[in-house]
Amino acid sequence: MKIRSITSFYDPCLPQAANTLHNLAEFTRIVADRLGDLGYEIQTARLATTPFCTWDGDWLDRACDLEKQALSAGFQYLSIGPADLEHLPAYQVIPDFLSTAPSLFATGMLTDRQGNISLPAVRACAEVMVKNAAVTPDGFTNLRFAALANVPAFTPFLPAAYHQLGESPACAIAVECADLVINAFQNAKSCAEGREKLITTLESEARTMHSIFSKLCDRFDIQFKGFDFSPAPYPRDWCSLAGAMEMLGLSAVGLSGSLAAAAYIADTLDRGRWLRTGFNGLFLPVMEDSVLASRAADGSLTVRDLLLFSSVCGAGLDTVPLPGDSTPEQLSALLLDLAALSSRLRKPLTARLMPIPGKSAGDMIDFNFEFFAKSCVMTLPAAPLRGLFASDENLDIRPRNLE
Repeated sequence: MKIRSITSFYDPCLPQAANTLHNLAEFTRIVADRLGDLGYEIQTARLATTPFCTWDGDWLDRACDLEKQALSAGFQYLSIGPADLEHLPAYQVIPDFLSTAPSLFATGMLTDRQGNISLPAVRACAEVMVKNAAVTPDGFTNLRFAALANVPAFTPFLPAAYHQLGESPACAIAVECADLVINAFQNAKSCAEGREKLITTLESEARTMHSIFSKLCDRFDIQFKGFDFSPAPYPRDWCSLAGAMEMLGLSAVGLSGSLAAAAYIADTLDRGRWLRTGFNGLFLPVMEDSVLASRAADGSLTVRDLLLFSSVCGAGLDTVPLPGDSTPEQLSALLLDLAALSSRLRKPLTARLMPIPGKSAGDMIDFNFEFFAKSCVMTLPAAPLRGLFASDENLDIRPRNLE
């Protein structure tokens, strides 16, 4: 297990913002040292702000200045939060942010605070993705953008991370722990035993880390929001969540039985006891997981499969390689499905879709990036929406009432 990120959250518009940033940076350095002494590898320290669309002044200038401040303070990446439904013009400037500031992450909301889906926001996010794809020849910029549906503040995984207006400075932990799922299932004699091993391991890790955070957060006057134990993978088979799913008895993720494996692991995570923030659900980023990347390449895994897994507590569609000629209209249809699933289930979902310029479905892709495996472009099963879904309405999709 590794710590993917110690993520700090703050409001850069408050009068004492500079002091707060210094305090968070010092806190992060001490926490990283203490965790390192216990044997944890810290991959990154990240900073997240209040949504950029709530800032005064020129958003782009402010974002570039904050990126410099964050890097100077020792953070590797900065997330400036989502454009939202009350600031629709804000979506249009996101490609400028990402092309100008290479350490910046941003997002766009598909839903409002009540879970209503904005059709204009859906289209705006799709347009951002198409523009981002053209920033570099490989389409890599979309790694730093995601569309969000019902995602609250204080999620420690980027791009989804953002700070809540009016809240105190805070921190949270994102964990890379797909290897712990593999270890729990590897020699288990039953599903029940595998589940118990995983819960016991995660709870033990949480207790160890929480003891450090509780003391230091009091000292620095920072809220500790908790852990996101979504089992993020690393692109090697020994740290593949899809590989852990196949250990349960699947021939290949994507074939029948995969939904049951996804539900079983998600339910196991739900049973663990730790302070929670973020998703704490199934995390299946196609290009970050070697087995997922392989199953996408051989055709076992489709985009519809990933949506299906999201229905039993996945985190959505992540690092999904799509044809370079994908249109905003096609992407909008896929984003609308994701938003509808999120609102119907009242659960947070994200979409990080990556059209790859010059590539078609089935073409092989190999980024020169440590955290991506070789894969191939997936088919986008979508056509432009027409009729009522092509309007500018907000869709009120409520969770099913089972009472």
